[in-house]
Amino acid sequence: MSSVFAFASCSLDETNYMEIEKSKYMNTAAEAESVLLGVYENLTKDQMYGFHLSLYLPLGTDIAKVEGSTVNSWRAMPSNSFSPSESYVCETWAALYNAIYDANDFIEGLSVAVDKFSSVQEKNLAAIYMAEARALRAQFYFELVRWWGNIVLMKTPDDSSKHPSTFEQSTPQEVYEFIEEDLKYAISILPYATEDSYRSDNSFRISKGAALGLLAKVYATWAGYPVRDESKWEKAASTAKILIDSGKHGLLSDFEQLWKNTCNSVWDPTESLMEVSFYAPVSSGKDPVGRIGKWNGTTAADGTGPYVRIAANWKVVPTFVANWKDNENDLRWATSFADYQYKLDENSKKTVKVGLIKDKPLLTFRDAMTDASIRKTYNNTLTPAKWDLNKYVKEHFADANFSTVNWYFLRYADVLLLYAEALNEWHKAPTAEAYAAVNMVRRRGFGKPVNVADKNCDLATGLSYEAFQQAVRDERSYELCFEGHRRQDLVRWGIYYDSIMQTSQDLATWHEEAPSVYIIADYTVKGKHEILPIPQLDLDLMTKCHQNPNW
Repeated sequence: MSSVFAFASCSLDETNYMEIEKSKYMNTAAEAESVLLGVYENLTKDQMYGFHLSLYLPLGTDIAKVEGSTVNSWRAMPSNSFSPSESYVCETWAALYNAIYDANDFIEGLSVAVDKFSSVQEKNLAAIYMAEARALRAQFYFELVRWWGNIVLMKTPDDSSKHPSTFEQSTPQEVYEFIEEDLKYAISILPYATEDSYRSDNSFRISKGAALGLLAKVYATWAGYPVRDESKWEKAASTAKILIDSGKHGLLSDFEQLWKNTCNSVWDPTESLMEVSFYAPVSSGKDPVGRIGKWNGTTAADGTGPYVRIAANWKVVPTFVANWKDNENDLRWATSFADYQYKLDENSKKTVKVGLIKDKPLLTFRDAMTDASIRKTYNNTLTPAKWDLNKYVKEHFADANFSTVNWYFLRYADVLLLYAEALNEWHKAPTAEAYAAVNMVRRRGFGKPVNVADKNCDLATGLSYEAFQQAVRDERSYELCFEGHRRQDLVRWGIYYDSIMQTSQDLATWHEEAPSVYIIADYTVKGKHEILPIPQLDLDLMTKCHQNPNW
């Protein structure tokens, strides 16, 4: 079993060659950048955004579920039937702490090595690299604190080498303050992506806009469950406003272009603020690959097109797309889910797209919305379509489990919706700026110019605090569906358990057998599954630490 202490072997009586060689690293800015890219590489690991933090841990909400109707094997965690010894919990915990160690090690090493740099240009680059590393460390800690709550803060490499029995948990408040300090530092140093005259290539790298957007998201999470520091709503709004008013980022005019880009590793910092890049020209196992479009893609049978198969273990909850408001005019509706799959035509030997009902392949989900007799088919077969590999990917990577599709961690649309939410929560009423932000997202979703008022898609004016709050929450579910945000949104809003239970009831109305494949409702416990358990192996060693509630 993986453990946070996997990297702490230097405290044992053995030679640590990495420590001995440290003094030889980062004698130039180029060498420092190479080490920094190693910190970035943590993002691509299977236990990070290659699989766990992108597709696995976020699964199990009111809009998506795991495939099947049992809790065996890999279905246990997405159905909330796992224990504190669950391997996925332990591996992700360990991977985040290993990433933090790498960031700490780089920050400490660069702070010493920078004195060796001979030119002003190299020192300027060093400052940017330091800011990137601190932003990455903030991101790693943000994942730890929102998934596990009460964690151990390790601010230096030496902290990781101490005996586990000395470790003490920090409060979430203390962790958020540490994250805030790192991100404020990064914001003060980093240039906007489009104004970067220092780095020769800033593709998929953190810039000022990314750090601002991440800090706004941190404040919004800090203001919610379980900390509930509502003073942070003002800070969330103020931080998002700096990014929005800068004019350095915006929405792409075409929503579908987002998926064409990320499926083909096209970097466009207009809307993509933080994006994890996966690229492997050949199936060598040496380059970073993820499971994006495999676990959460559109079903494809063995031998279909250039792929071995696409299992599509993410399944869309049918009531979510059935209840999507104004799905006739919202172009995101049909773009976001697949009521079809890909098969190989035996006669032509070509890939064909077919409906999900075997004897009635031309029927679509719209038919199920009006005909209850065919709803059963869609209980466990709808999949996300944002990562439809057959539709979007130009250069295919043939592997049964992996792809080279990128993962959006933070988009400008997310920040606009956070801004609208924060203004409403701060003032306890929607402001003109809040309306403007959410309406920009809606207009793009409806295929309209984002800066032109349109009564056909703009929110109704005069909404109450509660009505606007619900409107923004709905909009987040539409715009960001299946992108890994929903579970954490429900948790910070304090409605995770209630949403799971309500969805189970809605599914029973949709079709009598639907709840049998929404197994998460049978295992979710209020006040327990909002955060993950501390891995049991580590908890046994950290004798001063305590398990999370109800675990």
